[in-house]
Amino acid sequence: MLNDLFPNVQWDRMWEATFETLYMTGVATVFTFVIGLALGILLFLTSPQQLWANKLVSWLTGSIVNIFRSIPFIILVILLIPFTKLLLGSIRGPNAALPALIIGAAPFYARMVLIALKEIDKGVIEAARSMGAKTSTIIGKVLIPESLPALVSGITVTAIALVGYTAMAGVIGAGGLGTLAFLDGFQRSQSDVTFVATILILVVVFVIQFVGDLITAKIDKR
Repeated sequence: MLNDLFPNVQWDRMWEATFETLYMTGVATVFTFVIGLALGILLFLTSPQQLWANKLVSWLTGSIVNIFRSIPFIILVILLIPFTKLLLGSIRGPNAALPALIIGAAPFYARMVLIALKEIDKGVIEAARSMGAKTSTIIGKVLIPESLPALVSGITVTAIALVGYTAMAGVIGAGGLGTLAFLDGFQRSQSDVTFVATILILVVVFVIQFVGDLITAKIDKR
């Protein structure tokens, strides 16, 4: 039945490409969460009237975040080719896409972290400071728990963006459904391959959104 509807689709390659997309998205999301969270907290704490208030550090961090957040992803991939080749020895395959995926998504998520932290009631932070809590305690016991629903919602949005990034990276041979849709689908005029790859990408996006919304609803006590 499926072979009649999609005669050009090689299902073993399609499932392999789906796994590669999930691998790239999953690994990049984990690193993006860690790096983006660290950058977002640094931006928050070095802003005026905060614990580590420092105009220079805040400006430098903000500038780096804004620069990498503003570069279109496909251009960022091309700019990072020498760095990726030096780091991994190749610019092809799922692993070769990871540096660009992480560098492209972490600044985006850092801004979402900053927005989430700014929404925290200042009184809660001041209360912790007045009780002599250390900065590490304030981060671990106040900032992250209070902003957790927004942080989860933000990483969900970022993970979905990363799925799109993997598809774009596929144009230069990063692997995954993007490569399959472009090389086998578009370049060989096999529209059924492109269609199936697109459907699978949409399924991945819907699953990520569903899981993210479910987790957010579970931890949001408001």
